[in-house]
Amino acid sequence: MNNLAHDHNSRRMELVLAAASLFRDQGYERTTVRDLGHAVGLQSGSLFYHFRSKEEILVAVMALGITRTTEQLESALARADTLNAKLAALFHVHLHSLLGENQAALEVMLYEWRSVSEAARPGLIVLRDRYEALWQGVLDEAAAAGLVRSDTRLLRRTLLGSLHWTVQWFHPDGDMSVDELAERMLALVLREENTATR
Repeated sequence: MNNLAHDHNSRRMELVLAAASLFRDQGYERTTVRDLGHAVGLQSGSLFYHFRSKEEILVAVMALGITRTTEQLESALARADTLNAKLAALFHVHLHSLLGENQAALEVMLYEWRSVSEAARPGLIVLRDRYEALWQGVLDEAAAAGLVRSDTRLLRRTLLGSLHWTVQWFHPDGDMSVDELAERMLALVLREENTATR
C-alpha cells in the first residue's frame, strides 16, 4: 500500500471512530458535518473526499462495530476446546465488545438503525446475520447436548436483547467486572441440572 492510500485509510478510520462517539453522544440527526470535521481537524467539505455522504459515515460506524465483534467471536470460538467454553465465549466477547472498545459503534448500531435508509440496510443486515449465525450455531449445539432449552432462536433473541441493555445499567466501577457479569449471565441460561458439571 502506498503512503497516499495508507493516509487515506488512516484518516477514514479516525473519522469513523470520532463519528461513532459523536453519533452515540449527540445522536445521528443532531450531529452536523461541521461537528464531524471539527472532531478530526478537517474542513466540512474535506470529509467528502473520504465519504460520499453523512449516511455513508453512519453505515461505516455500524459496520465497524459489528465486524470487529464478529472477528473477535470467531477467534474466541476457534480457541474454545469445549462446548461450555464456546458458550462462555459468546457472553464474554459480546460484553467486552459492547462495554469496551466497540461500545460507541455498537450503541450506534443498536439505537440509530432508524436513521439508515432502506437502500443502505442490506449490507448491514448481512453483517448482523453473520454475527448472529455464530450465536445460533453454538446455541443449537448446546441444546442438542441438553445444556440449554431447545427454543434456541427465541433464546438467541432474548439473550442478545438482554446483553444489549447492559449499556444502560452496567458501571465498570460497580460490584461486578465485565467477566463476572458474563459468567453470571451465562449461569442464568444453563439448565440447572448442568450447572454443576460446567
